[in-house]
Amino acid sequence: MRLLVGIALKHLLFRKRQSLVSLLGIVLGVAFFLAIAALMQGSEKDFITRLVDNAPHITMSDEYRTPRKQPVEEVFPRAALELRNVQPLTETRGIRGYEQILSDLHRTPGTRAAAVLTGQALVSYAGRDFSVVLNGMNPEEIKGITTIENYMKQGSIDDLIIDPDGIVIGTELAKRLSLQMGDNITIVASTGQVRTFKILGLFRTGRSDYDERQTYVSLKRVQALLNRPNRANSIIIKLDDPNDAYQVAEQLEERYLYKSVSWQEASEDLLSTLTIRNIIMYTVVSTVLIVAAFGIYNVISTVVMEKHRDIAILKSMGFHGRDVQRIFLGEGLILGLLGCVMGIPLGAAIMAGLMQIRFNPPGASEPVNMPMDWSWPQFAIAAAFAIGAATVASLLPARKAARVKPVDILRGGT
Repeated sequence: MRLLVGIALKHLLFRKRQSLVSLLGIVLGVAFFLAIAALMQGSEKDFITRLVDNAPHITMSDEYRTPRKQPVEEVFPRAALELRNVQPLTETRGIRGYEQILSDLHRTPGTRAAAVLTGQALVSYAGRDFSVVLNGMNPEEIKGITTIENYMKQGSIDDLIIDPDGIVIGTELAKRLSLQMGDNITIVASTGQVRTFKILGLFRTGRSDYDERQTYVSLKRVQALLNRPNRANSIIIKLDDPNDAYQVAEQLEERYLYKSVSWQEASEDLLSTLTIRNIIMYTVVSTVLIVAAFGIYNVISTVVMEKHRDIAILKSMGFHGRDVQRIFLGEGLILGLLGCVMGIPLGAAIMAGLMQIRFNPPGASEPVNMPMDWSWPQFAIAAAFAIGAATVASLLPARKAARVKPVDILRGGT
């Protein structure tokens, strides 16, 4: 094997310029492949992290995925009679027995849950009215489920424990209403109930629609405003492993019958878009290494043509065709390995440089850095693709060299 590697190195050094150009193509290919793949994967992971962290992994609502059958349909499943314009009885909507469901979830390892009662309301202040969403919750539970505490600019969610008549609103809503910490605002619920709350906290997520419309209030106060005593219309759940959300949601829906939607199901269109984007990205960046592989093919093909007589001599000395093939496969492998050894540090340097770039996206108030994925699979994929492309590029010339007939060459035949 040492002899075969030595012959392969001599062949590459015989055409130094061409070998150097091919090596440079692999180095640049690996570097750009690694940098672009890390950037795209980094942006995808950053997006999913924001999506997963800022939203519940599973949301159980007071709805049913498949509407329940009416009693007349159960009693007479094949009846020809059809009833129209039957008005259902008015009921207090909500998840029945949500306390028991919460108790079960709290006893489940790796699961955190909180009950929420959401409703529409109007905020009135100084003659101005704005439509908002009331989120009634228990402050001690909601902190472990949502990331709202991370976005607090003033005050804290814990302040709602001390003063249940308080409210936490977004900075955009406070700005539009000219409100400050400690001001009182009047909430008019859809039921006609009116209540005054004191602003105990201001948050800012960077999403203007969320900061203008979402408010947080004690669960008991929202139940009283919406005339839904002992009711919650959703249970939000966080898991230690977000990837288990789809299977857990199916189990919860089968057990409690209420519709349970995982973050994967809620964001199915976005995840499909990310998958298509990755396919396009890997296709584009792979062309750089494929072009570099053509350079290796050209170098090794030229060496095979120029070294016909040397190949014939090697075979006449007892080298088999597979030994000759290994020599030229080794040349491609050497170029691929050297390209990885030099290209990966260059790619890492490009990645580090890109991370220093800060820019302001449209609509953003603070500059952001380019997200990079420094996980080892990115480096492994770049190295494997480079070595694979170099090996495949040397395969055809190597097979051609293995088929050289020493008798014809040494006699001066073609």
